[in-house]
Amino acid sequence: MNHSYLVALTGSGGTVPPELGVVRRLVRRGHRVTVLAEESLAGAVAATGARLRPRAGAGYARDTADEIDAERPDLVLASYFAFGAMVAAQACEVPYSVLIPGVYPLPVEGGPPPGTGFGPARGPLGRLRDRVVGSLVQRRWDEELLPRLNALRADFGLERLAHYQDQAQLAHRQLVLSSAAFDFQGQNPDGVRWVGPILDEPDWVEGTAWTQTDGGEPLILVALSTTDRGQTDCLQRIVEALGLLPVRGVLTTGPAVDPEAIHAPPNVSVLRAAPHRELMRHASLVVTHGGHGTLMKAFAADLPAVVLPHGRDTADNAARVRAHRAGIVLPRTATPQRIARAVRHVLRTPAHYRAATALGRAVRHDARGEALLLEIEPACDHPDPAGERILSVRELES
Repeated sequence: MNHSYLVALTGSGGTVPPELGVVRRLVRRGHRVTVLAEESLAGAVAATGARLRPRAGAGYARDTADEIDAERPDLVLASYFAFGAMVAAQACEVPYSVLIPGVYPLPVEGGPPPGTGFGPARGPLGRLRDRVVGSLVQRRWDEELLPRLNALRADFGLERLAHYQDQAQLAHRQLVLSSAAFDFQGQNPDGVRWVGPILDEPDWVEGTAWTQTDGGEPLILVALSTTDRGQTDCLQRIVEALGLLPVRGVLTTGPAVDPEAIHAPPNVSVLRAAPHRELMRHASLVVTHGGHGTLMKAFAADLPAVVLPHGRDTADNAARVRAHRAGIVLPRTATPQRIARAVRHVLRTPAHYRAATALGRAVRHDARGEALLLEIEPACDHPDPAGERILSVRELES
């Protein structure tokens, strides 16, 4: 039986390929899928076979409500920050689930505060650190997001929330598009499911090719953010570091950086784009800012990483790389000499490769699994794609 889905997407960076991967899988299963997103994603959405509904304004709430009235989807899937879509779905009494293409980003009992780059707490001082810093992080995000969120909820006749994350936790499911083996474990709220990473290449890689060059030196892939994070200077220092080593380097700049802006030594090729999964089959190491998608593909290829975090979720991803010993973490301001030492060290340390291989087994297993579809697609044993009712705020807080 075919079903109808409305998928509300935010952003234009590394979160988009895995979210569109969800869309692609639903379309392949014969379901009707409408994607609510910016017009700039029209080509990428069309390539999935879904229908695009361009959003009209800065918010998603009214567009989502109008689409629900017109099509009455069976389930709304919303990006993690598409709060307007979640509010509209709740007000229209349509079940919604949240797509989280990365590590779980909300506070959990027994886990480090999100966004801090902390590892798991060790002993009483570590737990005190997490409580104090966690309360500060909670207050900061509530101050930034909660007033507008509650005002929007009031416009739709919904009660106020105590914390910004309650909107996601009111969802039928929070679907973490990652491997639980990579994430830190804590006492997560009900409804959180790790459904495996989606390793699809971004649409702007379509049609690109990469040919392996001759040479026995280790091949190093360099891949930083696909959006502008002021990474040009860091990219330059990385290629200078590779110029100090007996290696071959391939740097992909992505849409945000002009390849001509990078002055590379003879042993480093600079490309706008290349298929990372193909390139990683021949690589020995990945140097990255710590984007979740790049790390999942690296581990799926049994490759360790040198990580130079560049904000957003990359510090938390780097903390997990460090905890698993699947690579080395450096500051983004590291000198070429320090980067070169880190690359040399990883290449010579079998323990990093063993750790990456262990993660790789889990990543490949989870990426091949059916957990995602089991959570969002009707099945014989649960004919409703969102069979459990959505909790009220009062039930959530009880």
